[in-house]
Amino acid sequence: MTFRSRLLLACVPLALAPLAFFGLRVRGEVMGRLEAQYGERVAALADVIQADLAREAAAVGARLDRVAEAMAADNRLRRALLDGADADRAYVLDYAGHAMALVGLDVLRIQDATGRVLSSGHFRNEYDVVDAALPAAVARAGDAGALATIRTASGEMLALARARELWLGGRAFTLVGGTAVDSAFLNRLARGTGLGVQLDVPAGASGVVVSEPAARPVNSEYTRAVTVRYAGAGQDTVARFVVQASLEPLAALRARMDRWLVVAAAAAAALALLLASLIAARLSRPLAELARRAARVDLDDPDASFATTRRDEVGSLSRVLDAMMQRLRASAARLREAERRATVGEIARQVNHDVRNGLIPIRNVVAHLAELARERPDELPRVFLERQRTLDASIEYLHSLAANYARLSPEPVRRPCDVNAIARAVASDAAARDAGANGARAVVATDLAPAVPPVLGDPVALRRILENLVVNALESLDDDGGRVLIATRVERGEDGARVVVEVADTGRGMTDEQRARIFEDFYTTKARGTGLGLSIVRRLVSDLGGRIEVESAVGKGTRFRVELPAGDNG
Repeated sequence: MTFRSRLLLACVPLALAPLAFFGLRVRGEVMGRLEAQYGERVAALADVIQADLAREAAAVGARLDRVAEAMAADNRLRRALLDGADADRAYVLDYAGHAMALVGLDVLRIQDATGRVLSSGHFRNEYDVVDAALPAAVARAGDAGALATIRTASGEMLALARARELWLGGRAFTLVGGTAVDSAFLNRLARGTGLGVQLDVPAGASGVVVSEPAARPVNSEYTRAVTVRYAGAGQDTVARFVVQASLEPLAALRARMDRWLVVAAAAAAALALLLASLIAARLSRPLAELARRAARVDLDDPDASFATTRRDEVGSLSRVLDAMMQRLRASAARLREAERRATVGEIARQVNHDVRNGLIPIRNVVAHLAELARERPDELPRVFLERQRTLDASIEYLHSLAANYARLSPEPVRRPCDVNAIARAVASDAAARDAGANGARAVVATDLAPAVPPVLGDPVALRRILENLVVNALESLDDDGGRVLIATRVERGEDGARVVVEVADTGRGMTDEQRARIFEDFYTTKARGTGLGLSIVRRLVSDLGGRIEVESAVGKGTRFRVELPAGDNG
């Protein structure tokens, strides 16, 4: 497959992948937010409907209170209800109808203690009908009211009803009143939000009433129900006001977004093919020239040149290849040097032989002098003077040989070191290292300044400095534990930036005499100490071009301060 073909095939997925990723993410984000908004709208409307039902039930109760007050103040009605006078029978029959219209109720019944209907404003023919179950069921619903199936002249209707007990002349009467629950009622609950409100009542009731627009079957994720007690048709259960949101608008929006995504992908693919063709045509010629030059490269004669004056990417590639050729030539030189150094092993064997040759005369002279010391000690000075020249020559020979051998040892390689990273590693290793005799554990904390410049040196040596200081700090703590803090910061002076590393502890501290000798070789205050730890630290800090200071007081802890030149000082 040619380079042009590979470029064409590569550009299409490269162009489509980001578009598909971001397109699908945007679509998912948009749909997710819309679905969440649908759910929030449904939940909010359900809460509003619950509050509306409570207010409507309270309004029905207030209207029944007004009817009760009017009945208690109506002497004619009292005489008719208590005495049963036939002359006022028509007045009683029509009373509920007039009162219902005056207070704004759609349903109103007046019943005696046996449940016999004395007056019905919504259905005059209910007179003398005994229905004790309905007022009892409505009364059990309390102030929240109950949804009831009520018979009217035109058929059954649903009503949100309340019951109110009234005492006249020592006799109990029951008022049952309510407001009609129909499509208009549900539309008022929907409040023009575009969401559907459906009323589900138990089987055997008047059926289902829906708001406009009529609700369609939807995902239950966008359905919320508000329950209300249902009393009617001999039942005492619950009905549900169901708030629904149709998924059809979301499905239509998703389909439109998918179509536009497909169109955008097709356009992106076509544009990618066009651009890839143009790029391939421009790259083919200079790449072919580079290939021709590269074919002339030979390890035994690495003199091919890729020098160019181009300033584009191909020019950059040419310069990279030219630099590679320069490195190849340098590598060839190093290879020849490596071949020369391959004789080092032989030289080492020769050095071993020379050292032995230098030691043999010394050994013979010492053996001779030891024999004289045992057998003829009076001749020892004379013989020593005779053999001194041999000893001096051999020692000088070995000294020269050692100096020459030392020159073969390379200097340590220095590279930028991240002080904060080394400090974190040391703190992590030492965090649980020490525990007191009573089980108390030391706390090893860090306070590292941000953006600390690197230190030019050996990371192993720098880590050894911090480890020695932290170990000493932990060993100085009492048995009940304590705290060790590793802190870094940057200080700038006339000689440039310096990285400061401090290791402080809350341990026993030192006296002035101890502090003055702390960096001496073999000086230690520990029973089993070697006295080399801090001496090594001082040498390592000196090798890095830094300095170390210590502050300490008995009973107040110790603070070591290490200053190192920052690597960016030049």
